[in-house]
Amino acid sequence: MLKLAHRWKGSRIVFTPELQEAKMAELPSVNLTEIEKMKVIARGSQDDAVFMLNLNKYRDAAEYPTGKLYQAYMEILEQLLKEVGGKILWRTEVFGQVVGTQDIDEVLGIWYPSHQAFLNLMTAPSSAKNMKLRDEAVAKADLHRCEDYTQS
Repeated sequence: MLKLAHRWKGSRIVFTPELQEAKMAELPSVNLTEIEKMKVIARGSQDDAVFMLNLNKYRDAAEYPTGKLYQAYMEILEQLLKEVGGKILWRTEVFGQVVGTQDIDEVLGIWYPSHQAFLNLMTAPSSAKNMKLRDEAVAKADLHRCEDYTQS
């Protein structure tokens, strides 16, 4: 059993690495090996910007792309990204698939100033609300860590 691992800092709770890892592990299909690689990079002297390619399939309840639930999820996602210094560079609807079998609705390109910024998503102030709306709106999400092409 995970003990509650946090401490008070001013008027907000700061989660310890143990609790942050536990929260990350709750994500469906999380690749903990990849998360560990990111943590190593984040602790190093070359924690550069990172680009994440998000492939999302939404639940019917989200009524993608015009539904209230989808819009609420996008609003809180943008707030959460601001809190960690990230931003959505672009997003686009998927109309069909020419090759393969992955059924998705939307592709988002999200930039983070560092790997640590991405890891901070789980402990940022809007994280809990984001995760609640994500659970309600997103049926499946695949995230791919990519080179930050914006610096090329």
